[in-house]
Amino acid sequence: MIRSHLTGWLLGLVLLAAPTGATEPAVVLFFGDSLTAGYGVAKENGFPARVQVLADSSGCALRVVNAGLAGETTAAGLRRVDWILQKPVDVFVLELGGNDGLRGVPLAETERNLRGIIDRVRAKSPQAQLVLVGVRLPPNLGAEYTEGFAAIFPRLANARHAVLIPDLLQGVAGDRSLMRADGIHPNVAGHRLVAQTVWRQLEPLLCAAPADSAGAAQDFEGRNTGHAAAAEEPDENGQ
Repeated sequence: MIRSHLTGWLLGLVLLAAPTGATEPAVVLFFGDSLTAGYGVAKENGFPARVQVLADSSGCALRVVNAGLAGETTAAGLRRVDWILQKPVDVFVLELGGNDGLRGVPLAETERNLRGIIDRVRAKSPQAQLVLVGVRLPPNLGAEYTEGFAAIFPRLANARHAVLIPDLLQGVAGDRSLMRADGIHPNVAGHRLVAQTVWRQLEPLLCAAPADSAGAAQDFEGRNTGHAAAAEEPDENGQ
């Protein structure tokens, strides 16, 4: 019953998102945890939706698909990614690992899972450009762990020929005017700045020439009903 519901919902989403013009916009899929899902601000205010706005305002034809899921770990993402990749994508933005770090998951396990996700994207959509997004952990986890965690992302990006965004929350984390009270998730203003960080990397990949607007950002979670409220429910670690 659940699978039938998800299949019907996915079909409806594909029909809703189908381009009406002669040229299909590039599909940019954001695959991540609550930072991507827009915890606390709803998806329409999260950074993927803001990336769609930036693309539209610049005349760049792309369609953002938000596959963020609050509480997602790299292990859960590895289990979910095949379902998400039922349709080909042009750019796959991978933002996972923060919940692993907050739980103290062994670094080798986190790296192995991220590598597995990347390899499955390569197998399913070999033409897709991959963007790997890093996050910073709080210092209370210890220098050895936090430094080892940070090193995972550039190492994988180099090995798998991915574009790297080293720190998603650069210029946002630590600024109380840009963060929610939990100190982990950006507020609406913070998401606007995060979108600019991401857009600086995406624009050169996608927007060599002006094109028509691709429309509003789409939701594509893969493991729930797709309502924006799903982004409001974190796990015990908050991401």
